[in-house]
Amino acid sequence: MSITALDGKRFAEMVIQGANHLSANAKMVDALNVFPVPDGDTGTNMNLSMTSGAKEVKNNVQEHIGKVGAALSKGLLMGARGNSGVILSQLFRGFSKAVESKSAISGKDFATALEAGVETAYKAVMKPVEGTILTVAKDSAKMGVQAAQTSNDIIVIMEEVLKEAKASLKRTPELLPVLKEVGVVDSGGQGLVFVYEGFLAELKGEKLPDSPSSMPTMNELVSAEHHKSVQGHINTEDIEFGYCTEFMVRFENAKTAKNPFNEGEFRNDLSKYGDSLLVIADEDVVKVHIHSEQPGEVLTYGQRYGNLINMKIENMRQQHSNIVGETHTPLVAERVQEQKEYGIVTVSMGSGIADLFKSIGAHAVIEGGQTMNPSTEDIVKAVKQVNAKKVFILPNNKNIIMAAEQARDVSEEEIYVIPSKTVPQGLSALLAFNPSANVEANEATMKDALQHVKTGQITFAVRDTQIDGLEIEKDDFMGIAEGKIVVKNKDKGKAAEDLLSKMLDEDSEILTVIYGEDVSEDEVNSLTQFVEENYGNIEIEIHNGQQPLYSFIFSIE
Repeated sequence: MSITALDGKRFAEMVIQGANHLSANAKMVDALNVFPVPDGDTGTNMNLSMTSGAKEVKNNVQEHIGKVGAALSKGLLMGARGNSGVILSQLFRGFSKAVESKSAISGKDFATALEAGVETAYKAVMKPVEGTILTVAKDSAKMGVQAAQTSNDIIVIMEEVLKEAKASLKRTPELLPVLKEVGVVDSGGQGLVFVYEGFLAELKGEKLPDSPSSMPTMNELVSAEHHKSVQGHINTEDIEFGYCTEFMVRFENAKTAKNPFNEGEFRNDLSKYGDSLLVIADEDVVKVHIHSEQPGEVLTYGQRYGNLINMKIENMRQQHSNIVGETHTPLVAERVQEQKEYGIVTVSMGSGIADLFKSIGAHAVIEGGQTMNPSTEDIVKAVKQVNAKKVFILPNNKNIIMAAEQARDVSEEEIYVIPSKTVPQGLSALLAFNPSANVEANEATMKDALQHVKTGQITFAVRDTQIDGLEIEKDDFMGIAEGKIVVKNKDKGKAAEDLLSKMLDEDSEILTVIYGEDVSEDEVNSLTQFVEENYGNIEIEIHNGQQPLYSFIFSIE
């Protein structure tokens, strides 16, 4: 059997089987994901990315391979998650661009398109690292071009591509010292191998199993455990840029007319804010992944060109500390086996707020909030990690309550959702928890506590608007009381004072101030002085929440 011409319908089936095979082995890839710091599970990210691409392909199956490629590229772009997912999307973006005008392609066209994908992927990464999925893609594409010089059979070419991909994967430890140190291969490269295995099977008319292709050997299990300990080779304080920031900008004509978008300039400008930068764009949107110390500034820059969508911010220092703590804490196995009577899972944005929740009794804190709503799966996983007979979930955001309730419905554990809509409500509910009381009493008490705290927030406007009688201009600081914008000011500190003036009254006894990553010590001291001079009877608590986007969060009781 030989194939010398590849049309859209057959390519679509290749994509679908490649995605299915990756999905079946995603957990195996997850086990290899630890380098260089926690940034999402590689297998999960690649699986979700490829699944998104395959879904778009299924909706656009046709003879014309260029149009099927365009659908794949669009689906991957919108679904890309994490470094590995973004790079995967770029590999097939370049591939699709190379075939966009063709109804069918030859073996040589196929090999050339794979190489074009590698070029696109390398351009998308500010500082490409060898020994990763990039290297595996590059080496295998090069072998495909060589094979195409002597054969036009796409099956033969794909066999050589896959053979070299596997060989390149085995060589990744020689290029990345930390991989060699613990005796493992690159996880993203392994994911790409699974995709290519699916491609070849489809070309040969074979169907790969929907379950993992083989049970891992003892050596593979040992390697996976070694991978988990790689985090111990770096110190939390050595992470220079602490927030993994992902977002997309949907272009607006009015903004791009004033600020014409150029992908190269956009990438160079963003590189000033951090590292691990990935930028990919098409006619409608640009997607960004960056490790930054000031994610708010990165988002503000992106807004020059349009509306922000699909935002996610993760605190990598906290994730790293948690992993290092898990792998280096003595007797962790004994603790895991001991099931607690009660467990508390909460959601927070900012490492300082997470520490605050932990200090008053939370057992697991999920990074999330306004711009990064955790999924149902994220919550279920946290519940399992708590290992308790009864688990209370504090969503702390109205947009997370439904996911928490869904986690309750699908989980095997006994879960109770306390519908906290803000961080202050979550803190108040957690303080009301009594480990000596029964679950019904605790549920009632914690829900009641939500009614006895007021929440205020200071953030910035992302566009001009008029709401509730206020004329708000872009970059104004807004004061939000109980979900309603009540004040605005060009000055952050004045906005905070104005908001407190509207919220504090004779019944107020305790004011908790949680300040964000963009707030200076002088600004905190100035606000404290304002409260002491004007509301002398109120007890003040100050906490460094280190949260992005919200300069101040106020809790008033």
